[in-house]
Amino acid sequence: MTIIDGKQTAADIKAEIAKEVEEMVARGERRPHLAAVLVGHDGGSETYVANKVKSCKECGFESTLIRYEDDVTEEELLDCVAQLNADESIDGFIVQLPLPKHISEQKIIEAIDPKKDVDGFHPENVGRMAIGLPCFVSATPAGILDLLDRYHIDTKGKHCVVLGRSNIVGRPMAELMMQKRQPGNCTVTVCHSATPNIPDITRTADIVIAALGVPGFLKGDMVKDGVVVIDVGTTRVPDASRKSGFRLSGDVEWDTVSPKASYITPVPGGVGPMTICSLMKNTLQARKNRMK
Repeated sequence: MTIIDGKQTAADIKAEIAKEVEEMVARGERRPHLAAVLVGHDGGSETYVANKVKSCKECGFESTLIRYEDDVTEEELLDCVAQLNADESIDGFIVQLPLPKHISEQKIIEAIDPKKDVDGFHPENVGRMAIGLPCFVSATPAGILDLLDRYHIDTKGKHCVVLGRSNIVGRPMAELMMQKRQPGNCTVTVCHSATPNIPDITRTADIVIAALGVPGFLKGDMVKDGVVVIDVGTTRVPDASRKSGFRLSGDVEWDTVSPKASYITPVPGGVGPMTICSLMKNTLQARKNRMK
């Protein structure tokens, strides 16, 4: 069993990005610039955005953080998006989700210029991804592809089961894994809350990508020997023994699944670091696209 080290892989990729950025600067070009819009004080969002700012520094990017309180109006947020769209010094930006309930997340996403949509959520990028055209692929699926690629995991002709159908992970992951490429070329099955007999399906999988947000959902008796397991889940579970009062739990029951796996991602330290790394890759690509 090989543990897929997302933390080290992300560090390697960020070092590659930083080297390329310094070469750009040496040629007299401007550094890539990523902006992040954060609404409110959600603990998970605060941590995630702080990590993005840190990663920008590691990659040699400029970064801007724009903060709003929970009571910001939808109109004010749309004005902010319009300003970022028009700002020539900004190569890409994200509006951190989730947003307060009085704001339509979809309306905000659709207002972002697809050329600056480094989260890959705009319908134009999603559509282009679905038919294999150049685009910004959403960060978590892109990070998973990088892990499969860098660990030389053969996916051609394999049965890949994706647990979850969210627009952020499940759906794009399924699309990418069936495309004619490596990683890809899989036969893909998507399971969700209305799927009967999920264990019968996962036991036939060569690759399982678990993105349900249900701690410990995938258990050892649900997989076959030699399976490749990618755990996307990162749920905060109360844990009085920890200083923080919680621990991060994946969708995979590690103790029972890992002995049967040929490759598996841990939580934390697996997919999570790759998500931010993919955002950095998208930002670098946005800068390159604007230079053409």
